[in-house]
Order: sequence, then structure tokens, then C-alpha cells
Amino acid sequence: MRAVVVPEPGGPEALTLSDLPDLEPGPGEVLLDVAATAVNRADLLQRRGFYPPPPGASDVLGLECSGTVAAVGDGVEGWSVGDQACALLAGGGYATGVVVPAEQLMPVPAGIDLVTAAALPEVAATVWSNVFMVAGLQPGELFLVHGGAGGIGTMAIQLATAYGARVAATAGSAEKLAVCTELGAELAINYRDEDFVEVVREHGGADVILDNMGAKYLGRNVDALATEGRLVVIGMQGGTKGELDLGKLLGKRGAVIATSLRSRPVAEKGAICAALVEHVWPLVADGKVRPIVHATLPLEQVREAHTMLEDSVHVGKVVLTT
Repeated sequence: MRAVVVPEPGGPEALTLSDLPDLEPGPGEVLLDVAATAVNRADLLQRRGFYPPPPGASDVLGLECSGTVAAVGDGVEGWSVGDQACALLAGGGYATGVVVPAEQLMPVPAGIDLVTAAALPEVAATVWSNVFMVAGLQPGELFLVHGGAGGIGTMAIQLATAYGARVAATAGSAEKLAVCTELGAELAINYRDEDFVEVVREHGGADVILDNMGAKYLGRNVDALATEGRLVVIGMQGGTKGELDLGKLLGKRGAVIATSLRSRPVAEKGAICAALVEHVWPLVADGKVRPIVHATLPLEQVREAHTMLEDSVHVGKVVLTT
């Protein structure tokens, strides 16, 4: 099979398309012939040597994919050769074949083509698990998402809106702010010349904040929380060490939660995938939520795809086809 590997950590030029041995599914696993995968910021970190895969996971980049079932391992039920599916992965998506625990395999939502389906698993799982399963966002609450025009942001805006929350989103250009508004954001905040804390406070504070910045925004995010607000940190683009004013947090009876998805056990990922099929896939089938794809490139152009994300020129997801 063909796969993208990183012989030595570095920039996009470190990405190399190579031939690797074909895979076989083990017990409880499914082999997919990959149609497409999608690029995530975690892939950029792994390429640079900062985010190694969990023990036992593939060294090949790629945290999600779509494709056709090519073989099923012992004990797998509900999947047959020829079925189309998308999958949440711990690694291995940037390849023409990948082995997936059956629990992390999901049907392609109705109305979505196989290639576009590759843009769904990681963002949908991240948003649903953090915003709804962990933070418990409720109808009528104010939800703030940073990076509203990115892959996670565009999914978060749509899901929160679909479930009756009020949405605020930050972005860095008029074009990206317009996308946030189109997708349902009530407040579209330009972080370059507006203070999101002031804007959100004028509307009572944020009940839930989904943050990809980490240390850089920690103090301001706490300032922006409403009473009993929940801050969920899922990224560290702005650093790993910040100062937390416990007095402010106590005064608000607030919570700061940090989570990751990739290293969770298969059973936990399986529960998240099952929740997506139950709660999110019907919204996708109805057209209320849709994957936003900025560009679709062949796997041979993986370096260009990574550059798009690093330069933040994208809106939504960048997809790679095999």
C-alpha cells in the first residue's frame, strides 16, 4: 500500500509518500480501502515530532478516513466486504489502506459522498464528546468557540446551533467571520481588533467555551465564563503553561477541563462513535449540519495540504484523496 511517512521530523517537506506492506485485520478489526482522509492540526504536530502516536498505533499520519470495507477480522459483526464507511483513527489515515477497530467504524451519513465523509469523524467526535458529553451544553446557553472558521469551529457552530444554543465564534478575517455567521453564529468576533471577553460579557458570559489555544487564552477565557461556566481546552496552539486565577474560577463556580481524543481506549472511542451515529448523523442527513471542505487534493499533494493549514488560509477541512 502507499502511505505518507515522516522519516525525520520537520516542515511539510518532511512528508514522503512511500510503499509499505499491505495490512490484514486482526480480531475485532476491519480493513478499509481508503478513499480519502483529512488533515488535522494534530498531524502537523506529529510531523514536527511533537505528537507521537499512542502505543500500538500506526506511525502513518491521519486521524480519520473514509473508504470501502476490504476485509473483516474474527468476531466482527455488522460489517461486510463492500460496505462504505468512515472511521475515527489513532493513526494511519494517510494511506491507501488502514486497519480500524470495528467500534470506531461508522456508516457514511445519508446524502454525503464517500470522499466528503472523510472530513467528518475527527471534528464531529471532538465537538460532540467535548461540548455535549463533557461540558453538557444546553439549549439557550451561550457557547463560545475559538477558531470558528476551522474544521472544528465550523462543526461546533452548526451542532450548537442545531441543539438550540446561542453561539459566539472568533476568527481573524472578514471572510471567516462571514462563514461563522452563515453557519449560525449570533456573535462573530474578530480577535485581531475586538476583545472577545468584552463582547461575550455583554451577553451574559459564556456557559461553555471550546478552546484550542491553551495557555495564551486561559486567563481571558476564565474572565469570559458565566456563572457555572465550563471551559474545555482541546489544544495548545498558544502554549502549554498558563496562570489560572482560582479566585475568579471559584467566584464563578466554574470548571476548566482539558481533554484529548486520540489516546482514549477503543471502548471510549466506540461510545463516542455510537453517539455520533445516533445524534449527529441524522442532522447531517437532514442537511442541518454539513462538513465544510476548503479543498480536496490528491495524496501526492500532502505537502500543499499541510501548508494550507499552517498558513491558516483554509475554511473548514482540507481533504486528501487516495
